[in-house]
Amino acid sequence: MSYVVDQAIERLKQAGVRITPQRYAVLAFLIEEDSHPTADEIYRELAIKFPNMSVATVYNNLRLFTKMKLVKELKYGDSSSRFDFSSTEHYHAICSICGKIEDIYYPGLDDVEVVAHNLTGFDVDTHRLEIYGRCPSCQQSHA
Repeated sequence: MSYVVDQAIERLKQAGVRITPQRYAVLAFLIEEDSHPTADEIYRELAIKFPNMSVATVYNNLRLFTKMKLVKELKYGDSSSRFDFSSTEHYHAICSICGKIEDIYYPGLDDVEVVAHNLTGFDVDTHRLEIYGRCPSCQQSHA
């Protein structure tokens, strides 16, 4: 895990970004956390260790990480954006009841952008796949 953090920090340094303790903490939290947290959830978790850190600091760092393509911003409907450290291309299964998000790694879709280009002529920039349903917990509680 620390290798992934070190690689991300190195990318930031190469881009001339100063590595503050708060910036490091936000990035490390995203790498360690697989729940796709919102900015407010990240802030609440890190405020214990960094009581002087503002919510704006978290948002500014997330904007920077997104711009540098270290993190993906996941927007689902009207709810708050969730953030995902993106080390490899993957997709998401989202619970329609509780909102839980699980990563799906499916290499069979790696060429979907090429196929889309070939079928439509679009110059594809990116793609996203979301699967919606009920997670195992919600299946049990809403049976």
